[in-house]
Amino acid sequence: MLKVYAAAWCPHCVKTVEFLKKNQIEFHCIDIEKAPADEVKKVIEVNGGHDWVVPTLEYKGKWRKGKFFNAEGLKKDLAEMGVIIN
Repeated sequence: MLKVYAAAWCPHCVKTVEFLKKNQIEFHCIDIEKAPADEVKKVIEVNGGHDWVVPTLEYKGKWRKGKFFNAEGLKKDLAEMGVIIN
């Protein structure tokens, strides 16, 4: 299942979650501020090691770094990760 590391205060996270719901993509949203330390560490590593950046996505070991929301870019990234878009 697609994992979305997000924060409630992040507008790009909110838009990403709305996009996933609208496109009926099954996902699990993880609040980065409440996530276990090992998961936070991995998100930091994926985003260059300086800080965590949200929304960061993970699917079957493939990661998408945190980015500003862009529907077309997100569709492309999800397809490259192997996520089926309805």
